Amino acid sequence: MRRVVILGSTGSIGTQALDVIAANRERFEVVGLSAGSNRDELAAQAERFGVADTALGADDSERLVRSVEADVVLNGITGSVGLGPTLAALETGTTLALANKESLIVGGELVKRAASPGQIVPVDSEHSALAQALRSGTAGEVRRLVLTASGGPFRGRSRASLRDVTPREALAHPTWDMGLVVTTNSSTLVNKGLEIIEASLLFDVPYERIEVTVHPQSVVHSMVEFIDGSTIAQASPPDMRLPISLGLDWPNRVAGVGAPLDWTKSHAWVFEPLDDDAFPAVALAKRVGIAGGTYPAVFNAANEQAVTAFHAGAIGYLDIVDTIERVVDAHQPSGELSRESLAEAERWARAEADRLIAR
Repeated sequence: MRRVVILGSTGSIGTQALDVIAANRERFEVVGLSAGSNRDELAAQAERFGVADTALGADDSERLVRSVEADVVLNGITGSVGLGPTLAALETGTTLALANKESLIVGGELVKRAASPGQIVPVDSEHSALAQALRSGTAGEVRRLVLTASGGPFRGRSRASLRDVTPREALAHPTWDMGLVVTTNSSTLVNKGLEIIEASLLFDVPYERIEVTVHPQSVVHSMVEFIDGSTIAQASPPDMRLPISLGLDWPNRVAGVGAPLDWTKSHAWVFEPLDDDAFPAVALAKRVGIAGGTYPAVFNAANEQAVTAFHAGAIGYLDIVDTIERVVDAHQPSGELSRESLAEAERWARAEADRLIAR
């Protein structure tokens, strides 16, 4: 029986994790729940699963992680506010099932130094796929990681044709049902850029050996190419319950958590090169990842401000990544990497993005 704390329990990842646990009560026990602000749903979840310890907000979530004895903490919080709970889970020695990619990306080496080998289990579908495929060989046998991207709603369009994209169009993702920021990030491919940084940090693979291929069917979730020319891919219908279940009990699999592919039917899978001109966020993210330090925090914070401004009608669609790049170029890091320096870099980045947006 694995004792589980779920942070962000009322969000998409959290509710799907509870579905997995509800179907496997003999295997998992929920011992803590936290939400951002949805007090009523949190209370209903706590009653349903018999949970005494709950929290509201990131600071209270960090307290919850430090005070509840658990085997695994699933961090499904959205945004860099998840950094504190991530560090708390690592400091307690608990397995961290990480769906909150921003805390690793923003925290960078700060998070890596706090983690023991194998303590972080990725929950993003792409990184879960990589973790599964990497079990096919040793680290020295890996040639490169290949992350798949659906291409979002604007796959195949030129940069010029994206100038007049509306917020409604940006939220029409063809595969996944996500929140406003993450769905917009998927349309700009900022999300894929963040995932490249996450992959490099998780698996200690340099950026020049991480690539992106566009795969609109979203069935192959990522691939690992080995030095002998073999490529191992993880394929399954797009359903987050599979990577969530692996995160809860890695490396053990939970029977029946997802439907398999139907091999009695025909399938056509397409793989296309990424258009860096139309979607420059991926190349920018690689540059940010290589720079390290507080640069990823600045990238992430500037993006959040720009996405908010886009949905408020203050800037155009192409201005999102353009704003991020201008903020990144203006950043001048100082001091050692710490929670304080990261917080200060984020404050500066948000203010600088707002200044550029206002102009």
